Amino acid sequence: MPVEITWWGHATCAVEDANIRVLTDPLFAGRLAHLRRRRGVLPPAGARRADVVLVSHLHADHLHVPSLACFGPGTRLLVPRGAPRAVPGLRRLRGLRVTEVVPGDEVRIGEVLVRVVPALHDGRRLPVGPRRSPALGFVVEGEARTYFAGDTGLFDAMAERVGPVDVALLPVGGWGPFLGEGHLDAGRAARALARLAPRVAVPVHYGTYWPIGMDAVRPHEFHAPGDEFVRLAAVAAPQVAVHRLGHGESVRLEVAR
Repeated sequence: MPVEITWWGHATCAVEDANIRVLTDPLFAGRLAHLRRRRGVLPPAGARRADVVLVSHLHADHLHVPSLACFGPGTRLLVPRGAPRAVPGLRRLRGLRVTEVVPGDEVRIGEVLVRVVPALHDGRRLPVGPRRSPALGFVVEGEARTYFAGDTGLFDAMAERVGPVDVALLPVGGWGPFLGEGHLDAGRAARALARLAPRVAVPVHYGTYWPIGMDAVRPHEFHAPGDEFVRLAAVAAPQVAVHRLGHGESVRLEVAR
């Protein structure tokens, strides 16, 4: 059975594997605070469904409570440990089955196993939130092993902690003219790809949201990361097939292990 990956923009991806639909860091907003969606239509109502939703960390562009409220009763939601305390809005989503997780945890949904892996990123709810929650990545294991990195920097033990994967959904940019620590740009993502050595990669987390009023400030940081990643990945990891998807586009993968 093929695995299907759909990129809806920013860090929001749908992974359909073994008849289970997984959605990552859902963000269904045309505007979020000072950010405006500049590319890609919002996912239609039919796309806003999942058997399990994965939230990588507490930043508002990854844990967006109004978007989580779109999911039907009984939807599984995996969040970093401490998230309900740090984000009170989560506690009002009573129809969702919320599970707090940390690296090393495993959660089974049907024929899919979700492994929780570490990420190198500030996991706090910003700009406030004294409580710290870990930033996470996830590996969805069904017919394929699909790694969703969330937000992360490059760290020495990445390949060891993530483990063997077939597909890597890697962030290659951000939502502003500068990337801080704990992020992958196109170059660092290509180096991560060489370490992880999946069969397939899809660049995400770029080219969707941009600060209002900053259209002319380093616009190449908005437009270029996807193509730059394709170019650099061909040098750093030529054995990996890279699919640069447009917003709302999908790729179907036959992965034999």
